[in-house]
Amino acid sequence: MQLSPHFKLVEFTRSATAQARHIDNTPNEEHIKNLKFLCDNVLEPLREQFGPIIIGSGFRCPALNTAVGGVKNSQHKSGEACDIHLPSIEVGKKYFEFLKKLPIFDQLIWERNNPRSNHYWIHVSIKRSGKNRKQVIPLLNKHNS
Repeated sequence: MQLSPHFKLVEFTRSATAQARHIDNTPNEEHIKNLKFLCDNVLEPLREQFGPIIIGSGFRCPALNTAVGGVKNSQHKSGEACDIHLPSIEVGKKYFEFLKKLPIFDQLIWERNNPRSNHYWIHVSIKRSGKNRKQVIPLLNKHNS
């Protein structure tokens, strides 16, 4: 299923953890509407500016969210969030600065596995309800130590 001109549903539902644990990570109609809104308002503008991007994590059913250690109230469970893979810190800075300037988003968080990891991603979310906080959390110092 095509969610937007450049994004397919499979990019948001595929998961090695779900596959290994036989978890059905199929979104419902409301989740799909949220994913389309995320694509149209956040991901398509990012892709138009920088070219193809890789979704590291998208929709997570409750079982998958628990399996990957996601927070209880994760917006991934509602299809309102995704994690964007960063090929480098330099690219991450460009993505982050661009996303901060979007007219609407709920959260924008630059994340890292642990202080010794070079695996970074940007978590971005948006709510169709219109109650978007525009909360920006840069890569925290505790992650840089």
